[in-house]
Amino acid sequence: MHKDLLDYVPAAAMFKDRVILVTGAAMGIGRAVAIQYARFGATLVLVDKQTNLLNEVYDEIVSAAYPEPVICELDLTKAEPSAYEQLVHMIAEELGRLDGLVLNAAWLSAFMPIRHHDFAMWDQMLTANLTANFRLVRACLPLLEISPDPAIIFSSDSSDKPYYGAYGVSKAALDAFASILAKECDTTEHFVRVNSIDTGPVRTRLRVLNYPGDPAENLALPQAIVGPYLYFMGADAGRRSGEIIRFERLPADLAWRGESVDV
Repeated sequence: MHKDLLDYVPAAAMFKDRVILVTGAAMGIGRAVAIQYARFGATLVLVDKQTNLLNEVYDEIVSAAYPEPVICELDLTKAEPSAYEQLVHMIAEELGRLDGLVLNAAWLSAFMPIRHHDFAMWDQMLTANLTANFRLVRACLPLLEISPDPAIIFSSDSSDKPYYGAYGVSKAALDAFASILAKECDTTEHFVRVNSIDTGPVRTRLRVLNYPGDPAENLALPQAIVGPYLYFMGADAGRRSGEIIRFERLPADLAWRGESVDV
């Protein structure tokens, strides 16, 4: 069950001076991992379309005296390719580097059979869950490749099931994308660590809204599953790349042991 990864706690200041971009940073897993990256020294670029919630994450990080993050409001269903290039240009100009990328944002609008799937909804979900990630990776790679220890983490979701429609297709394609990218980035000259993490059902807004029959109190909190995201982002992971780490349903009372560790 990869319990060692769930229990992983990085050394103090593991991410000092590093810049890490997290999509879907306003809530759920994105918010939880962003706060912990900041806690261990990273400067965060927080990407989401929900500005008010991003401001809350910003305030929490700053009030804890962690490195001040940067907020970027971006709607992945609507952004043009140039928006990603502009974002990376801003990072290079203002922060001078990019060391990590967490592709966590996702959108599931509805369950429906393929024969009844709405065309516009199909296009939007593929854009949000797949195409936007390609655009961001493509824009970020030149900066990542000059980092001393670059890493990309995909938030995966095993969803090739009936009625998952465009969401299931996009998530399966995202796994293939991560696998291809990991092989292409496994070079001596420009190595980038690329891995995927499927946490199983977690108490996120996407899960609660789309599974009303599965009570939220039965689900592990996002804060409980940050360990693998911390491990694969840092130097302890070395050249461990091209993996999809999958968890089944985790206990609702699961707690990450790093919560009680002094940093």
